[in-house]
Amino acid sequence: MEHIELFFKSIFIDNMVFSVFLGMCSYLAVSKKVATAVGLGAAVIFVLAITVPLNWLLDQYLLQPGALKWLGAEYADYDLSFLSFIMFIATIATMVQLVEIIVEKFSPSLYNSLGIFLPLIAVNCAILGGSLFMQSREIATLGLATTYGIGSGIGWFLAILAIAAIREKIRYSNVPAPLRGLGITFIITGLMAIGFMSFGGMLTGGDEEVETEENTALVEPEKTQEDIKEEALADNTIKGIE
Repeated sequence: MEHIELFFKSIFIDNMVFSVFLGMCSYLAVSKKVATAVGLGAAVIFVLAITVPLNWLLDQYLLQPGALKWLGAEYADYDLSFLSFIMFIATIATMVQLVEIIVEKFSPSLYNSLGIFLPLIAVNCAILGGSLFMQSREIATLGLATTYGIGSGIGWFLAILAIAAIREKIRYSNVPAPLRGLGITFIITGLMAIGFMSFGGMLTGGDEEVETEENTALVEPEKTQEDIKEEALADNTIKGIE
């Protein structure tokens, strides 16, 4: 359940685009055609699925304070956390270079359509954000880190796919001249972000109801024997007066 909850939360609730607005450059620039958006989105899923667990291993066994204790007791006091950005970006750049080689080899047309934005995945803040969020949220295991990376990639993929499909259709719509282009795209993105906010209670609604019931039960304590006797005496007194 923990994997399923983290997976859906990273897609819908903590979506990289609609929740924290990361990766907006390529999201806006490469979302004019669905085919191009699918190619870039698949590349982002691949890079996040590989780099987040790799960076988790680096963080756990190299970068955290005391992470080097596996080398010996004399290394237990070392703190290499200041190297986090450099190590994370190096891992991301390596994986992006691998993706670029694969895409150029097997799909030259997609490689040409993506242009400069394919190598720019290396500096895409959504990719780095996935590793930094993994670190700051202290994800416990390698499996959860992999789930988070895949879920975050799918969330970014859904975002760019949805906006690309809308932009292809809106091209034939009567959009006011001042809003054509990026103007209407920003408005649609904002509306989509509001829509994704509705998923915020998807994984927490049941817990809140249980807590409410428990609180209600605590507010109304059970009656003691003394309370029952006092109520009975009060009823008898009222009947005697009547």
